[in-house]
Amino acid sequence: MTAVPSLGKVKIAEVLDRDLDVGAHEAAVRDRGAGADVTFCGVVRDHDHDRVVRELEYTSYPTAADVLREVAEEVAADPAVIAVAVSHRIGQLEIGDVALVASVTAAHRKQAFDACQRLVDEVKARLPIWKRQVFDDGTDEWVNCP
Repeated sequence: MTAVPSLGKVKIAEVLDRDLDVGAHEAAVRDRGAGADVTFCGVVRDHDHDRVVRELEYTSYPTAADVLREVAEEVAADPAVIAVAVSHRIGQLEIGDVALVASVTAAHRKQAFDACQRLVDEVKARLPIWKRQVFDDGTDEWVNCP
């Protein structure tokens, strides 16, 4: 997938098939007028409920980058938000890999936390990405994210 150019308050909105650069997201939203920078990383964990997870695979619909940009723009439209950067990874991921990074800046911490939570929640609800979990016992499971 290709990068979306920086437009206004949305600095990054990408669906990528490689490692996500958390520091680049934090740097992209940094602003002298911001009193708060909040970054969330969704990380591949080693279990799901009572089952051991060996790896994950994310597959996206071709419009995923457009949907991600739309969500980022909606969150950035909040007057309290100074800047937004968000990316989701697709492909094979291992335990500990970052699957989602979302960074938001605002003048105050509550505004930044609230906007970052809204960003993550909307991405999880609307992004057309499916997750395949491979368990330690060799079985797998597909989860439709939106």
